[in-house]
Amino acid sequence: MPVPFEALIPYAIIVTMFGVTGAGLSAIKTAQNGGKKARWSLDTWDRQMMDRDRRLTGWLRGQTDAADAPYGFEYNNPWRVEKRFS
Repeated sequence: MPVPFEALIPYAIIVTMFGVTGAGLSAIKTAQNGGKKARWSLDTWDRQMMDRDRRLTGWLRGQTDAADAPYGFEYNNPWRVEKRFS
């Protein structure tokens, strides 16, 4: 006995929504990374270099080949000064 096609409509909707959600998340991650693929398993060194690149270029994944840092980079220090006890 054949299955009526109306019974398969909810499954088609669910599969379509999974596909739309996956494509949307992929597009958002790519846009957030400046058009590059998302990075996995970042260690401390990678995070430091990505933060340095963000301070140099304005993008988390941006890189530059300029020999000199832009104006104001020397004041853009990632280290925070501790608050003193008073």
